[in-house]
Amino acid sequence: MSGDAKFKSSVGVIGAGIQGVCISLCLIKKGFKVTLIDRDDPGKDSASTGNAGHFSPYASVPINRSDILVDVPSMLFSSTGPLALKWNYVYKMLPWFLKFVKNCNKKNMMHTAKYMHQILNLALPAYDELFSDIDISGLVESNGIIYFWTKNDLKSRELEINIRNELGVKQQLLTRHEIHDLEPHIRKIYHAGVLYPNARHTRNPKKILLKLFDLFLKRGGHFKRQNAQSISFTSDNKPVIKTDLNLYTFDKAVIACGAFSKKLTDQVNEKIPLDTERGYHVHFRGHDHLLSRPVIFLNKGFGITPMEQGLRVVGTVEFGGLNNPISKKRVLNLVNNAKYLFPELTDHHDEWLGFRPTLPDFLPVIGPSKNYKNLFYSFGHHHLGWTLGAISGKIIAGMIAGENTNLNLSPYKSLRFS
Repeated sequence: MSGDAKFKSSVGVIGAGIQGVCISLCLIKKGFKVTLIDRDDPGKDSASTGNAGHFSPYASVPINRSDILVDVPSMLFSSTGPLALKWNYVYKMLPWFLKFVKNCNKKNMMHTAKYMHQILNLALPAYDELFSDIDISGLVESNGIIYFWTKNDLKSRELEINIRNELGVKQQLLTRHEIHDLEPHIRKIYHAGVLYPNARHTRNPKKILLKLFDLFLKRGGHFKRQNAQSISFTSDNKPVIKTDLNLYTFDKAVIACGAFSKKLTDQVNEKIPLDTERGYHVHFRGHDHLLSRPVIFLNKGFGITPMEQGLRVVGTVEFGGLNNPISKKRVLNLVNNAKYLFPELTDHHDEWLGFRPTLPDFLPVIGPSKNYKNLFYSFGHHHLGWTLGAISGKIIAGMIAGENTNLNLSPYKSLRFS
């Protein structure tokens, strides 16, 4: 499309994580005047920099499966399990959890899998478009990702493998010996695994985010380090963003501030059941030579990625909202799990807690507000916010530009929660 006058309208984007930065960059490419607003500088302690660093185009099988409900109670009551709940948050979490349970059936699981696959399939080509304009040498590796498990976990794995086969996801089943050949340093506790050869990982998510952000600025984008407090609308429906320092009026606006998005969507009278999965990481410095690619030990629900900072150990899902402090128990759990796989690991560094925005059907919200045609949303990508940054940016920019698409975008609408 040509960059004619109508494309010079202004867009305010709230949230400078991977979603907001990719959206802003895609809008700039289409000729919009873009202002990105965040209370912090991009990359400061956010989920976009503390994540596992995976580009996971295979990860379409959601958590809302009927078989998981049997396991949830034992996971919650185990201090070393992959799932935890802050008991002071139970009351607040209950409505979300009941909606999640309603989604744990085969029909809804397959609906989520199908529409996650639709966008995941386009995730890497969308990043390649953005990466063609920045130098990512040494920052992205294409060695695939390995999942492995013990015999106890076999039935669960069969379900995922079958669904991925049905969707046409490329996967290679691995024997014990093949896992050992690929990653000889892991303690041989596993019985089988799968390699996702098309997956990639970054050696440093923060550096990539900052390179994309710098490109946004170079191309004429504006950044305001301010706290967006409210959204209202003028008489002709233009969004007005009030920050702690100023008022900004735009032609269109996008809410893309991850787990914090609900504070703003509630204000525009849209009750979207967004909550947060609290994710943790630690680093073991100087040990990144122990792995050639990310690995995930499914029985324990954690993963390890070789990064510039060392081995980044990520995982555990903790439901506890945005205000509870970091849990030393969850950190210790990650440390012990990592040392179980790699007994030679010494002291860990960098204890980190971040917030993954999650909806009870495990599909993101990407699209226009139910009540305001000039307001758009991009949040709720749970564990896949990093993977889906570029494709979400492309979709939202296309919507704002009024372009046609052959994708079915209705499953991502916020309207589904009405």
